[in-house]
Amino acid sequence: MFEALSLPFMQHALLAALLAAVCCGVVGTLVVANRMVFLAGGIAHAAYGGVGLAYFLALPVLPVTVAFTVGAALVMAAITLRRVEDTDTVIGVLWASGMALGIILLDLCPGYKPDLMSYLFGSIITVPVGDLVALVVLNVALVAATLRYYNGFVAMAFDREFAAVRGAPVTMLHYLLTALAAISVVLLIRVAGLILIIALLTVAPSLAMRRAGSLGRAMVGATVLNVVFCLTGLWLAYRFDLTSGAAIIAVAASVFFLSLGRGVVCRRRGA
Repeated sequence: MFEALSLPFMQHALLAALLAAVCCGVVGTLVVANRMVFLAGGIAHAAYGGVGLAYFLALPVLPVTVAFTVGAALVMAAITLRRVEDTDTVIGVLWASGMALGIILLDLCPGYKPDLMSYLFGSIITVPVGDLVALVVLNVALVAATLRYYNGFVAMAFDREFAAVRGAPVTMLHYLLTALAAISVVLLIRVAGLILIIALLTVAPSLAMRRAGSLGRAMVGATVLNVVFCLTGLWLAYRFDLTSGAAIIAVAASVFFLSLGRGVVCRRRGA
């Protein structure tokens, strides 16, 4: 593995893994704490419509996908904020519609068809330099936004109604968090892929929140866990010639279920 680090594409993959770990540690913790996992899943799958639209219009993939996904995410945010009836159903329909739109638009593209696997399941070793720069900018924005609105995020996570009564800008924070999740999803496509990205956003935060005494500590813990997951998955992918995104998620899922099983055993022994 150490000799592989001398290769430029492996260096890019390592940097992408570290940046993804920070991004998922911060955004994922906020998503899990605010019980928005299903919403994040809808955003991740709706993003595929943006990929298809970009190729259909022959425009740059990243900006078009970001714009499309943020738009879809804000629609979902409005639905969940108002607590309309059948919220889960509407998000599910938007989830499926985004995927269907992307597939149809890609089918209609003349000539060369893009590699769908790199978007569905990720390929961290092919992350372009432009995406790395975008991830750096995103991480800086995430940390800045989290520090600026940390108290509001904490209040919103534990009791939205009480936070609103105390004057916290709950509505603005709800839309801000949804938009940050949408941008994170798009920029992490190359790392884990649209199908697997929801696990990267939720597994480490859910594990960290079990032991952390505060939201900030949970973010740090989730970031550390994501670093371990990404580096271990990256090594396994290189060692056994596996799909990198799937290897990373397999490591994360294994740790999650081991932790879950350990908790069950401990409770039974305690009983």
